[in-house]
Amino acid sequence: MRREMFRMSDDEALALLARAPFVHLAGVDEEGSPVLRALHVVVVDGALCFHASPAGEKTTLLGRPVVLCAEEVIAEVPSYFSDAERACPATTLYRSAQVHGVVTAVDDVETKARVLQEIMRRYQPEGLHRPITHDDPMYAAAVRGLLVARVVPTAVDGKAKLAQNKKAEEVGALLERLWQRGAAGDARAVQLVRAANPSTTTPAFLAAPPGATLICACDHRHVDGAVALLASAYWNTTVSSAALATALPASSAWVAAVDDAGTVIGTARALSDNAKWATFYDVVVAETWRGHGVGSALVRLLLDHPAVRGAERVTLRTRDAQRVYAPFGFIERPSSTHPEMVLRRSAA
Repeated sequence: MRREMFRMSDDEALALLARAPFVHLAGVDEEGSPVLRALHVVVVDGALCFHASPAGEKTTLLGRPVVLCAEEVIAEVPSYFSDAERACPATTLYRSAQVHGVVTAVDDVETKARVLQEIMRRYQPEGLHRPITHDDPMYAAAVRGLLVARVVPTAVDGKAKLAQNKKAEEVGALLERLWQRGAAGDARAVQLVRAANPSTTTPAFLAAPPGATLICACDHRHVDGAVALLASAYWNTTVSSAALATALPASSAWVAAVDDAGTVIGTARALSDNAKWATFYDVVVAETWRGHGVGSALVRLLLDHPAVRGAERVTLRTRDAQRVYAPFGFIERPSSTHPEMVLRRSAA
């Protein structure tokens, strides 16, 4: 395996550290004893910052070189995905990042307060507290008394092992197996492996009309585009954009279509228990893309999504798109107020 195939950019590695739930700090104290601790870390002014007791073990690392690291498991890949007998192919897809630097104390109380406030913003994003400032009598003593430390990166090392060492046909087979398995996180793993291997042929389950690409696991990058499409839909006239932005990521399954520029041109989501029922919501295609098969591609993908494919009964409401759903087996159940369509599937 060639190391450069797996290397992440410094910005990508720092972003992984910045979003990690916690980061490991490793170093050697003045007596030569190893120190390893888990920390809440935030990035302020380009440095990785954390807080601690002024008399705790972390103070023994002040002025000394350390390593900060975090990792993210993308998917466990069992051996039988590629070999019916040998155990050797078993592996893990992951991303990891390390930063080397020296731990120094932050002495400026205003900067200390900014770090502490950033920690609160990161780990208590709902707020509901008085903001921390260095000159607030409520916080001044605590800000002065706490140790706030920072590590300015002198070396950054990021690695993303996402099947870049595999042949195109092997990557394609891996995508199919991940999708078929459908474990928690596998849809996202499909997206990440595809992004890391752009020359791989699009798998059949992500087949899309020319000029469109299907996304089987949307994330924060797709929220604004999806909300823009949905905000003007007739069924959302009383729903705020903020509510839509909350609902989309909270769905059991959320898929989208993007054009060659990455702009969201269609979106669909579902709530499901993946056994008895599933319900489709917010299926919409940009007006300029209607009639090109994008809507049908989204419905097909959503029905096959791991969070939906096991549901025996799939329902949705529409007053004007019956033709999109009928070819998939949905049957209309007329209602005076909310026309409903139902798809019934045999139990697995």
